[in-house]
Amino acid sequence: MSRPSEENIALQEVGQNPDRYRIIFEQCDFNQDGYISVRELVHFLSSDTERCRGLKKNNVRRIHKMADLNGDHSLDFHEFVELMERQDFKDIAGKYFAWYVHTLIPHSQPEAQRARGFRLHSYSTSYEEEEKTLDYSCCPPPIFMVLISALEFALFITDELTQTDSTLTGSGATGKYLLWDPAKKSEFWRYVTYMFVHIGYQHIIVNLIVQIILGVPLEMVNRSWKILHLYFLGGITGCLAHAIIDGNTRLGGASGGVYALLTAHLAQVIMNWKNVTAPFIQFSLFGILIVCDLGTSAYQRYYLNVFTSVGVTCHVGGAVAGFLVGIYTLRNIEITKAEKYFWWIALFLYIILMVVLIVLNVIRY
Repeated sequence: MSRPSEENIALQEVGQNPDRYRIIFEQCDFNQDGYISVRELVHFLSSDTERCRGLKKNNVRRIHKMADLNGDHSLDFHEFVELMERQDFKDIAGKYFAWYVHTLIPHSQPEAQRARGFRLHSYSTSYEEEEKTLDYSCCPPPIFMVLISALEFALFITDELTQTDSTLTGSGATGKYLLWDPAKKSEFWRYVTYMFVHIGYQHIIVNLIVQIILGVPLEMVNRSWKILHLYFLGGITGCLAHAIIDGNTRLGGASGGVYALLTAHLAQVIMNWKNVTAPFIQFSLFGILIVCDLGTSAYQRYYLNVFTSVGVTCHVGGAVAGFLVGIYTLRNIEITKAEKYFWWIALFLYIILMVVLIVLNVIRY
């Protein structure tokens, strides 16, 4: 079979002529044995950073497995064509093969311009939408925020059922053992477990809603262990800050971890500014929300001397920790030279912050 002229064409036009698929197939088949292995497909897509921008190896393996109809771990030309014709594959990977067809196959400049115009007209899905489809994954499922929220709710219900209205004072069966208490600083587990106990219905409802709405998407982009790491470091940092500045009052609730999630989202927007949807709007909305909430609480507590149940220093500590930990922990799609410095600066500042807080707590103890 003679090879057709290698001109630049739109992906839809490729589907109308199997010979066009042969061009792509032969490029993927590096050893020219008539089959495409997983390694060959991964190598082909990763050999050019622009070709598979944001496409993970696990996605490539899933695509290969999806197309391997006979289970021999290799794709013949028939299976390759079947893969290219599948609508669900086109939805998640069409951009990458379309880019290849439009860009890598030699073509004249006028033809390239015409093809690009056709492609933009034919594909209504934007690059950001396709990248989110690839980057946001439910496999493995984002279970950490769901499980931690369920645990916090279960402890709240346990206290309320065993002692009516104990959740209003933190005096329930779990609250008295888990809340951070200035009279029991030697019980070091309280610097973590205080996050599981909430005081009042509004307190737990707001925290659970925010951490589910914001935490689950973060977990879908990043691994669950990263969100666990960030959530608990935010809570611990908040408790250490509270113990130093407002150490005469008990502390309960996951607000330190919740604020860590809020500011971590800001960190991820900053570090992926070109790869998120409406970054300025997201940054502005979350920034205004955080500043207004913390500012109002701090103004009432420290300027007007109005006593409230809000742990302002815990919120601030969690917010600072979430931002710094978010910069060096959460996923960064395109790492620039400046962002590498930000990464090290954030890590260094967080280590210094933790050392200072721990030392001051030891001195006060």
